[in-house]
Amino acid sequence: MEHRFQAGDFLFYQLESGFALIRLLEVEDSAEDAIWHLSAFHDLFPDVETIEKAVSMPDSLSVSIPHVALTNRAFESTQVAGIGNASMTDDEISLVTNWRNDPGRKVSDVSIRLLTGLR
Repeated sequence: MEHRFQAGDFLFYQLESGFALIRLLEVEDSAEDAIWHLSAFHDLFPDVETIEKAVSMPDSLSVSIPHVALTNRAFESTQVAGIGNASMTDDEISLVTNWRNDPGRKVSDVSIRLLTGLR
């Protein structure tokens, strides 16, 4: 299935007081629906220009959730826009691989906003 975002994309969403940033680690199709693998950052941004600068220096970002797997419904409940893409690091790839190899792996049906506590 074709998806509008791809692994390595930085995505942002609007909050009441600014913007938050997440990164798409992978999107995979399962028998039921797509599974979206994301990481989320602590950093909040006052405007899009500030996000663009931060994305150009991804090592400066502070990770709050290294990996979470979301249902398609949970992912699409937060309107996001792409703002850049960078190659995946070995650590990021390992997070998804480790999740796949975990027999107790879970897919959350809770939005990234609720998981991070940002609204």
